[in-house]
Amino acid sequence: MKITHEAPKDVPTDPDSGGEFDFIALVRQQASQRIESESATGVTRGIGDDAAVVEQIAGRESVITTDLLVEGIDFRRDTGTPFLLGHKALAVSLSDIAAMGARPRWALLSVGVPREVWESDFLEQFYEGFLSLADRYDIKLIGGDTSRTPEKIVIDSIVIGECVRGKSIPRSGAKPGDQIFLSGSLGGAAAGLRLLEHGARFAMNTAPQEEPSLAVDLLLRRHLQPEPRVGWGMILGQESLATAMIDLSDGLSSDLNHLCKESCVGALVESAHLPLDPSVTALSGRRALDPLMLALHGGEDFELLFTVAPQKIAKLPRKVDGVTVSHIGEVVPATEGVQIRERSHVWDLVAGGWNHFRKAAKE
Repeated sequence: MKITHEAPKDVPTDPDSGGEFDFIALVRQQASQRIESESATGVTRGIGDDAAVVEQIAGRESVITTDLLVEGIDFRRDTGTPFLLGHKALAVSLSDIAAMGARPRWALLSVGVPREVWESDFLEQFYEGFLSLADRYDIKLIGGDTSRTPEKIVIDSIVIGECVRGKSIPRSGAKPGDQIFLSGSLGGAAAGLRLLEHGARFAMNTAPQEEPSLAVDLLLRRHLQPEPRVGWGMILGQESLATAMIDLSDGLSSDLNHLCKESCVGALVESAHLPLDPSVTALSGRRALDPLMLALHGGEDFELLFTVAPQKIAKLPRKVDGVTVSHIGEVVPATEGVQIRERSHVWDLVAGGWNHFRKAAKE
């Protein structure tokens, strides 16, 4: 349902027509319509008070994550649509909840925008994208904040999930002998970013293409509209199938090193077993895309990387929500480091993914 500028009935409005409180009232109406029975969803108090209140259920734990998206750093306004940005703002947080093996339940969303954005329909479309994805997973928007910024858009997405007490999956549980698995495919989001940087635009590119536009659009969608692996995360947590897990937001090389560091182990990855995004492979010759490098070091695939004890491998589902997993390697003792093998050649897999504060290379 689309948010409009018409004030909802029976909700007091701010004297400054079209002001912040009018907009909050509209978002409150949108969110409230999605909560048919607040007691049934655990929401005691939603939008409207100084803080939301949710019930704690005996034997369950809350899992909380927050993600900050800053215009010019994490996204550009001219490379996508507000709807896609709203989707992504929630998707990145859902991926964190999935990586803990939890079920997402509630969300809070804070947005700071410059005046010209406030006076456009940007926020209406943005919230539509956010709430559309929330509806798919029965997530309730229960609060947030809005503010004005001087120039850039700033987005803060918080998601609260829950799991059975003791069932959350840390990064620190991998043991030597565990096998390493990965959901979906790698490199698509990074390739989509490269295409955007070279002028491609999702669903708006009318320039002649050397290759079928479908492959380009699929890669742009991987970057602009990522799909969090919520179903896989929940099953891995509920069935206690994974010993350690992390989502691939910074790139396989970086995130695997993060997991190994927390678990005090090493890893050996088989290059031939990495699930390369087929669209990247299809375009690699004509777009100067290196599928392996994008798979290893490209960020924002938001796939799940997890380890499984050998005796539980047979219990892994073949697919969840249509998404398969690939066996890509093995956990080894920390003394062996984090390495990748291609036939007889083995080399260190050094973290090379995204880092907000990495120093620029000297010229």
